[in-house]
Amino acid sequence: MELSQLEPQIVWKNFAALNSVPRPSKKEEKVIEFIKNFGEKLNLETTVDEVGNVIIKKPATAGMEDRKPIVLQSHLDMVCQKNNDVNFDFETEGIQMEVAGDWVKAKGTTLGADNGLGVASIMSILESNDVPHPALEALFTIDEETGMTGAKGLKPGQLNGEILLNLDTEEDDEIDIGCAGGIDVTASQNYTLEDAKGQIVKISVHGLQGGHSGMDIHKGFGNSNVILGRLLYTGIYNQNIQLISIDSGGLRNAIPREGNAVLSVRNSVEFIENAEVLKQEILEEFAEIEKDLQINIENFTSEEKGISEKDSKNIILALKSAHNGVYRMSPDVKDLVESSNNIARVELQNGALKILNLSRSSVESSKNSVAEQLKSVYELAGMDVEFSGSYPGWKPKPGSEIVQIMEKIYEKDFGAKPAVVACHAGLECGIIGANYPEMEMVSFGPTIRGAHSPDEKANIPSLQKFWGFLQEILANIPKK
Repeated sequence: MELSQLEPQIVWKNFAALNSVPRPSKKEEKVIEFIKNFGEKLNLETTVDEVGNVIIKKPATAGMEDRKPIVLQSHLDMVCQKNNDVNFDFETEGIQMEVAGDWVKAKGTTLGADNGLGVASIMSILESNDVPHPALEALFTIDEETGMTGAKGLKPGQLNGEILLNLDTEEDDEIDIGCAGGIDVTASQNYTLEDAKGQIVKISVHGLQGGHSGMDIHKGFGNSNVILGRLLYTGIYNQNIQLISIDSGGLRNAIPREGNAVLSVRNSVEFIENAEVLKQEILEEFAEIEKDLQINIENFTSEEKGISEKDSKNIILALKSAHNGVYRMSPDVKDLVESSNNIARVELQNGALKILNLSRSSVESSKNSVAEQLKSVYELAGMDVEFSGSYPGWKPKPGSEIVQIMEKIYEKDFGAKPAVVACHAGLECGIIGANYPEMEMVSFGPTIRGAHSPDEKANIPSLQKFWGFLQEILANIPKK
């Protein structure tokens, strides 16, 4: 079946149009222009603010003028990840999509359903002539995935809505009323290069499934940086290791799927034998959850210089010690991850090291604690540490009027109660709420799997369900 034949056709049509426009985080110029032109062609009031957020206003439909004005919000950027064997340029090419049973997915890249389906749904409301709704403001933010600078740059007074519907969650039976905040932790150092004195070995890790570093952090998925750290540690005390290069992981908000390390060792046969023992143990540990995991440890040839044994040891110890995964479960909300860290990217090239982390928490003090623990480890290893990109969490308000309305609609339409939850992802609601404290907020969306990875896919029946749910919510917004 072709994408154009899927229901609801209006949403899939707009999603396909959106996905034809390159939209990496921090490089959204083309998609900003695309959305701006979309609003202007509909003869709707359309503005682009100082940071690049697009706001399109549409008057209430007949009979809905006395309802509370609303904000429909989604972000324009997407996570850009691809399989190593896929030749694709996210800055110039549109996403190539295909239908597989009940799912839509991309060919070897992220799909962009996060948050493209939300954007496409808002576009569909804006261009519709038969969907009743109050006065609405469509807020399309930029750079949600790598800093939330769009939400941070949104000024007070730009919006008049009393209720914000954020269309950026990934389970269609959930109504989200809270989320985690986050902070970027970056460790870096420049090391003096010297000739590699031993035999060269290359370690490669690939085939991990990756995933969202917030929503999937509790699932026990493998992290290529952690696995490389474990394998390097096997020779730290008897192999005179000199690290030559490391290239592992990618974006902060994606669990790293693959990576390589090249190193010099005193005796490659002995190192490989010992590392192979640990390799088998790791494969057994992940046998049920990482069925495609592959680890290769082999002799290699390199003319590049390495760094000293002392500096190499400090880096390996830091990788072995830095926390990765769940830091604390919430004592207040059942099954909610309160705090976590993702060691997202390790890069060592020509003596220049960078280790990128994203720490999350729904509790500000706990978020700071995770970041400070990482800073302590990296500074003990002689690295410089920088905190950046901090953003607040979103405190749940379970009794709000809009949540009660949505619960009643969901139970009537689908014969079951929705899960009213807080999530461990970073949503923009907390940041927007800082400037609009009186605005009620809620987040929901269709079912998406594998977000932030090339395995990302969107469920077709779920989008049909979500589209009907969204329309009924709009029709039942309370009076002012």
